[in-house]
Amino acid sequence: MEELGQFKRALIDATAGAISGGISRTVTSPLDVIKIRFQVQLEPTASWALLRKDLPGSSKYTGMFQATKDILREEGLPGFWRGNVPALLMVMPYTAIQFAVLHKLKTFASGSSKTVDHINISPYLSYASGALAGCAATVGSYPFDLLRTILASQGEPKVYPNMRSALFDIIKTRGFRGLYAGLSPTLVEIIPYAGLQFGTYDTFKRWTMAWNRLRSSNTSSTMDDSPSSFQLFICGLAAGTCAKLVCHPLDVVKKRFQVDL
Repeated sequence: MEELGQFKRALIDATAGAISGGISRTVTSPLDVIKIRFQVQLEPTASWALLRKDLPGSSKYTGMFQATKDILREEGLPGFWRGNVPALLMVMPYTAIQFAVLHKLKTFASGSSKTVDHINISPYLSYASGALAGCAATVGSYPFDLLRTILASQGEPKVYPNMRSALFDIIKTRGFRGLYAGLSPTLVEIIPYAGLQFGTYDTFKRWTMAWNRLRSSNTSSTMDDSPSSFQLFICGLAAGTCAKLVCHPLDVVKKRFQVDL
């Protein structure tokens, strides 16, 4: 019965993660497309860089607003959701695997399947659990990540009109191994990224609970120290921002490997 409860909990976590990941990916797709265009652009990406004599030519995208206007003019609104289908196909198994593996690892580390007990594991185990869960999710969904990057990085004229043509061309020219091009630098990136994301999230959550207890004791109230939905949102936002700032250079390297087929 206990094993059935653990499986049900893992299934709920995986489903919730997949749905929320799909929604957030669709909403933020325009920003992701712009980010990828800058990451794979080899020319100088700032107008001041053109003053240097050793940099040839001018870059197509020199700023976020200029890139937005160019994409809108050349590709229309659909251009901002280019590669969103493989992105959704990636993010759903990615988040499902990530949350399921993370829950299993934290259950093993804490000795309890209850999520409330997972906050008590050490920060080191939080970082390690997040890193391992990120690796498992990356390996399980990587071909979709590769296709998403290739399609989103295309301007006009397009090399691949859709996901199917990109998939068949990669398999034809590189074999099935081509679908995992750039996996090594991706794992190098995801280990610190996922570790920092989940590790710092748990740390911020513990700090928030301590703050709630302190505030409750000062006001002599019996308020629960559990973080509110807004506090959890802030913890997640801060954790994701910290992880992205630290690991962004590795993400640029990963994107270059993915488009260099």
